[in-house]
Amino acid sequence: MQSLGSNERPAGRGMSMRMGSAGMAVMLVVFLVAVVFAANQNDVIGWLVVIISLGWLLIFGFVVFSLRSAARKAAARLQGHGAFGAPGQSPAGPPAADRARDLKLDHSFKIVQVQVGVVRDYLGKDEGMVERALETIEITSHNARSMMKGSSEGPVEGTVVE
Repeated sequence: MQSLGSNERPAGRGMSMRMGSAGMAVMLVVFLVAVVFAANQNDVIGWLVVIISLGWLLIFGFVVFSLRSAARKAAARLQGHGAFGAPGQSPAGPPAADRARDLKLDHSFKIVQVQVGVVRDYLGKDEGMVERALETIEITSHNARSMMKGSSEGPVEGTVVE
């Protein structure tokens, strides 16, 4: 399995993380400069600027740290489930082969349901039609079982009545 980051750096330490750290440092410097100027001038406007810069620093810090936390959680989830580029696998679902097998099994069960209806309709009326429907049910169910994991038997050949 490949890492989502580059080969040299650990995942999650990209350009956005460095920019967040640099932005946080700039906001901290702005706050400290505002405090120093407000303390030297000792006027109301200076302290309002300090309060405003403190608010912006807190908002910026919340955004940066919450984005970092979300990025770490997403990276951990991706490492647990495999990379996007894994063959036959989508980011949030089962592999494509499992999906195709499930669709084939669903179709097989629908065939069985239709043939059960044929058996009910022709029971006592046309024995040949009932026999063909029962044979179709047997073939379809055997083939569906062979598609399931762990079965080593091959598909059964015969005439399928639809």
